[in-house]
Amino acid sequence: MKRRSYNSPLRRQQAEETRSRIVSAGVKIVHKLPRWDWQGLTFRAVGELAGVTERTVHRHFSTERKLRDAILQRLVEESGVDLEGLELRDFAKVTSRLFEYLTSFAVSPEPVKDPSFAVIDQTRRGALLGAVTRATPDWPQVERLMAAALLDVLWNVPTYERMLGEWLLDPKSATRATVWAIKLVEEAIRSGRRPGP
Repeated sequence: MKRRSYNSPLRRQQAEETRSRIVSAGVKIVHKLPRWDWQGLTFRAVGELAGVTERTVHRHFSTERKLRDAILQRLVEESGVDLEGLELRDFAKVTSRLFEYLTSFAVSPEPVKDPSFAVIDQTRRGALLGAVTRATPDWPQVERLMAAALLDVLWNVPTYERMLGEWLLDPKSATRATVWAIKLVEEAIRSGRRPGP
């Protein structure tokens, strides 16, 4: 009697289905996380939601990094955002699609917790909104908020640090880039070009 091959097409299909179920379970967990912190994305949690043992998850993903990479890839596919051959003319549309997709996550913004930083943050936001309001007396309040929020993002410390750390710009270049973007927004505000639809 001929022995069945362990690596049969049926077994490969079943393994692929199990792997996909594991990744889908991880995606569901990520969508429900309250913060952009994947501490809750464990082999055990993913296995329980997928209806498989922790050992089965390990069999398909030898490391937590490989599991997370597969989940992240699925999230990218799910978002519909394709960065392959990105053209500048498409960047606004891609950003809009990405931000729309982000609304499908349970993550909620965390307010600044340290009282000292919270006070300075509130003062900074108030000053920005006041400056924008004085420059745009006929704009709806929501558009004033949009413009002030954008300016706030541009002069925010994490934005500056990202330019230094991820883009490897020197401090002068990071400052030049930020000032350039701020001046473009300021020019749009002064000429009455309101945020698009």
